[in-house]
Amino acid sequence: MRAKITYLVTAAVLVFYFVLVGSRGVMLIQSGTLLTVTFGVAVLILPVIGLWFLWKNTQFVRKANRLAAELDAEGGLPVDELKRTASGRIDRDSADEVFARRKAETEAFPDDWRCWFRLAVAYHDARDTPRARKAMQRAIALHEGRTVQV
Repeated sequence: MRAKITYLVTAAVLVFYFVLVGSRGVMLIQSGTLLTVTFGVAVLILPVIGLWFLWKNTQFVRKANRLAAELDAEGGLPVDELKRTASGRIDRDSADEVFARRKAETEAFPDDWRCWFRLAVAYHDARDTPRARKAMQRAIALHEGRTVQV
């Protein structure tokens, strides 16, 4: 729940910032000189890109959470079996061991979104965020019945 609240607060702050920047862009355009209009249009592009990025990430998180809920209902969520150091950090060898099992499972069943979901969690535990995100995107695409590019 804390993560959701943090995400919502961050999103709200970003939207406020985008509105603020966008209003400055409109003010620059309204001043009417070639330089300020050009600069104003450029300034308006930033909030548009930011809003698009925020929207895509929110959609990704919602879809991943839906998959997690469905997998939880099936009893298929990965169990946290990772060893931790005294400070609470995940032991690297333990994460690598779990990752190897998840990767083998995914290679055995490459069209099963559940395997890709669990592999995404293993990537995340191994601190490989880009691959975790790609694996989760693949799980979402498989779940939605979309063609997946390798």
